[in-house]
Amino acid sequence: MQEVVVRGPPYCTLEESVEEIIQKIKKPPPLCRPVVSPDHAPMECILLMNKCWSEVPDRRPSFDEIFDQFKNINKGRKTNIIDSMLRMLEQYSSNLEDLIRERTEELEIEKQKTEKLLTQMLPPSVAEALKMGCTVEPEGFDEVTLYFSDIVGFTSISAMSEPIEVVDLLNDLYTLFDAVIGNHDVYKVETIGDAYMVASGLPKRNGNRHAAEIANMSLDILSSVGSFKMRHMPDIPVRIRIGLHSGPVVAGVVGLTMPRYCLFGDTVNTASRMESTGLPYRIHVNQSTVKTLRSLNEGYILELRGRTELKGKGIEETFWLVGKEGFTKPLPVPPVIKSGQMGHGLLQDEITAFKRRKAEKQLARKNN
Repeated sequence: MQEVVVRGPPYCTLEESVEEIIQKIKKPPPLCRPVVSPDHAPMECILLMNKCWSEVPDRRPSFDEIFDQFKNINKGRKTNIIDSMLRMLEQYSSNLEDLIRERTEELEIEKQKTEKLLTQMLPPSVAEALKMGCTVEPEGFDEVTLYFSDIVGFTSISAMSEPIEVVDLLNDLYTLFDAVIGNHDVYKVETIGDAYMVASGLPKRNGNRHAAEIANMSLDILSSVGSFKMRHMPDIPVRIRIGLHSGPVVAGVVGLTMPRYCLFGDTVNTASRMESTGLPYRIHVNQSTVKTLRSLNEGYILELRGRTELKGKGIEETFWLVGKEGFTKPLPVPPVIKSGQMGHGLLQDEITAFKRRKAEKQLARKNN
């Protein structure tokens, strides 16, 4: 009301500086209130303003009471100034309430987005603990199964592609993978470049089902990759190699600015070695996982690969997971690696054919 009456900012009639006024308001007594001269408004209006400033909320008049008192002050006459003043006050109050409600809704939406993003980066239980400000202690898991996969020949594909094409490839492929793992009791740990890491048995323990969940997921992923095509290289198949291993791990949250749920232990290293020593369109399985799968007696079809040297681990007997009884989805046929061809890259004839087609397209564009 003071701003409307004197047509100036709050406390504009005081001589003190802004800082001094703020200090007086923060540290009464005496109570710091605007000073309105009788030259600016009738004394009745000034007294009414003083009531509105009352320290006791119940003593402050409502808008209806203010309106009635203004009518009495003007002896029932309606004046444009008074009516405009009341309308301005009512509109200001209404607009302020709407603005607060709108900002609160926007804040809630952004909060939900942040929480959703956090639960995508971290397990729900860990994300909830971090939101509550709790410390997430490292946790040991006695038995989990880990999945590692990468794209065979990814370096060659990247060298023959534009950066945006590589991004599209990984985005399309991982979107496909994410849809598959949603059907299994597994947790996506992370992706690094073309490497994809998944775990089962953590953060929620599932007994000895972890090996079966990862095995089922691996078969589904391998089946889906068989029909996957790159946008910019539809004639070159995307082959992946998969490695599985079971054992104990320790899980914990690392980092503050960008917290990550990380796994530590020899099991992680061994699972990575199983992937790196695998072959295209093959699921390479360690003895520990084979033992658990056989104990479940669910019809997993395993073929002995033989003695395989795992870097830093020595020589171990490993297996191929080639199917499961009742699993009817088509699986891609592993390529036959001939002498002189790259087992961990694209086949030489595929590279030659791609370069020839690319040169033909460039020549055609040039002629046009």
